[in-house]
Amino acid sequence: MIRSIALRYKTIYASVFIIICWYFFHLLIESTIIPNPFETIFTFFQLLREDLLLHVGMSLLRISVSIIIAVLVGGSLGLYLGLHEKFDLFFAPIIYLLYPLPKIAFLPVFMILFGLGNTSKIVLISIIILFQILLTTRDSIKGLSKELFYSIISLGANKQQVYLHLVLPAVLPKLFTALRISVGTSISVLFFAENYATTYGIGYFIMDSWIRVDYVEMFAGIIAISFLGLLVFRGIDLIEAKLCKWVLLEKFENKPY
Repeated sequence: MIRSIALRYKTIYASVFIIICWYFFHLLIESTIIPNPFETIFTFFQLLREDLLLHVGMSLLRISVSIIIAVLVGGSLGLYLGLHEKFDLFFAPIIYLLYPLPKIAFLPVFMILFGLGNTSKIVLISIIILFQILLTTRDSIKGLSKELFYSIISLGANKQQVYLHLVLPAVLPKLFTALRISVGTSISVLFFAENYATTYGIGYFIMDSWIRVDYVEMFAGIIAISFLGLLVFRGIDLIEAKLCKWVLLEKFENKPY
């Protein structure tokens, strides 16, 4: 409860600070390129009554499905490679070659293979998140000393209990951190991908407003995509709070007050 109230106040403080800076640049530049923030916020709430929610909803659907696929596939592969060194030695060079490649360059290929609809965009975002999750999960397991495995097995733990009480508690906090980092990149890629062969999505809405030289609506779309990112991050925080309660407890105990 206290943590939720603190986060709410931090969000309000950050929003007020950004609006003040925005208004300062609006006055400084004196151009329609940076519209009045208060006019933009008013337009944003007006657009919510029209089709802006539909654009945000489609983007949220794409990013949510991509996260689920990436966590399931990347997490499973990371667990397997982290626990089986022979397979890791074989696949690690392949992963290291593919990971630095700009995945967005494959969007035309995915569009040819999976069509111009949602599937190609979801596949692209899933692959971007997947590599980050895979490597983080694998490295988290490889960072565990063998003595920890020997200790829990000597206490009579079976394979399922080793996963439940040793592997998952070691992996989950780092996995959520990797997810936050990769989701930020993924939303940027989603913005780019939604400009091709689609009529719904916040990326499409922003670029359509820019083409129509409607900078107020364009910035209203930017507000919407920032709320989309905030919503995804808060969702990750809530899931982490449920699954990694010991992490929050450790942070609380380490406070100097």
